Amino acid sequence: MHANPILFSGMSEHRNESATLDEFPPAGEEVQSDSKGGAMAQESPKNSAAEIPVTSNGQLEDSHEHSFNRDLKRSLPVGLGLSETKITSHGFDSTKEGVVEAGPFPGKGGRAQQKSGPVVLADEVKNPAMEKLELVRKWSLNTYKCTRQIISEKLGRGSRTVDLELEAQIDILRDNKKKYENILKLAQTLSTQLFQMVHTQRQLGDAFADLSLKSLELHEEFGYNADTQKLLAKNGETLLGAINFFIANVNTLVNKTIEDTLLTVKQYESARIEYDAYRTDLEELNLGPRDANTLPKIEQSQQLFQVHKEKYDKMRNDVSIKLKFLEENKVKVLHNQLVLFHNAIAAYFAGNQKQLEQTLKQFHIKLKTPGADAPSWLEEQ
Repeated sequence: MHANPILFSGMSEHRNESATLDEFPPAGEEVQSDSKGGAMAQESPKNSAAEIPVTSNGQLEDSHEHSFNRDLKRSLPVGLGLSETKITSHGFDSTKEGVVEAGPFPGKGGRAQQKSGPVVLADEVKNPAMEKLELVRKWSLNTYKCTRQIISEKLGRGSRTVDLELEAQIDILRDNKKKYENILKLAQTLSTQLFQMVHTQRQLGDAFADLSLKSLELHEEFGYNADTQKLLAKNGETLLGAINFFIANVNTLVNKTIEDTLLTVKQYESARIEYDAYRTDLEELNLGPRDANTLPKIEQSQQLFQVHKEKYDKMRNDVSIKLKFLEENKVKVLHNQLVLFHNAIAAYFAGNQKQLEQTLKQFHIKLKTPGADAPSWLEEQ
């Protein structure tokens, strides 16, 4: 009967103790809980029931800790709401001190602070190494497809797209290029031999002229031969200028104009191989099953096929246009050069010096004076 009043007295004193804690110092300072526990022990009777508050069910009462934390948060300023005030409390019989710890409050503000900072989108950042790796991957895949297409065509297993009219024109162009190269080679040989003959005739004319001055008995005979060889050398130089002009123009036609067209033809053939390679892939995918896994592949293959088809059509159109212009230019250039070559050769071997000189004037050919390109003695110094 006397134990219950003591129990209520202990509980009332404990509540008074929690009320006095409302005047708790700011976060970060230590609270000496042992001294207050000793004062409470002196004021209350020395009974174990007065020291340990018990609920009606016989359990320890923890409501004072929750009420203390709630009152403490209400008493804090608004600015301190971003940090959590954590209280470590121990029993009254513990020798450890109760410490008030301040740390980051994991509330909404805390989450906002953790996520704050510069936000970088992954799509906007482009790594050069990854870009190069992606280019190498695409190039390797394209090379593999084209190589497989070429091998299958050579083995007779794969099909290829053929433009009969365009392919015939390309074959004729390549055959004509070989023939023009042969003509160019022979003309260069003729020019070299004619140059050597002209040089020999000039030396022979000088020798005859020297003997004409030293041999009084054969003065006229040596003089006639000297004049003839010098005239032949002069006409030979004129013919040599016409032949070199012919060689220069044919060389430009063969090694620049035709070569540029054949370069476009090579690009067209590469585009054709890529077009057939991606066309074959699309046909194989269309023959297979259609499900959720294959439909994206078919769509991607269709897009790649369309891209290479447009490239193939563009290159085929470019080749057709270049072949047309090349044919017109070739006829015009070769017509003029063949007329020049014929008239110059005919006039030279006919001994018609005036006709030979007129031919050069007709084609605006200027002969180089022997020794004109040689530097003067001042330039050599």
